[in-house]
Amino acid sequence: MNKSQMIKAVAEKSELTQKQVGEAWALIEETILEGLAAGEKIQLSGFGTFEVRERAERAGRNPKTGEVVTVPACKYLAFVSAKAVKEKLN
Repeated sequence: MNKSQMIKAVAEKSELTQKQVGEAWALIEETILEGLAAGEKIQLSGFGTFEVRERAERAGRNPKTGEVVTVPACKYLAFVSAKAVKEKLN
């Protein structure tokens, strides 16, 4: 399911228009990204937790040449699903 399909599904289940749902979704995305950029954990009760984690610098290999290269440190987004979500999926 992509973003537009999700917006359409939410609009059909609610009394809101697709435009209203799209605007609300954009605000939710913006708020989550601002929180993550500020170093906060975003906990959505009953759904899961988003947080930014750091990956240390490490050695890697170029698959074409076999040459050892340094992969720089980076930040990445981690999501841990809530127990209710895990139970529903399994």
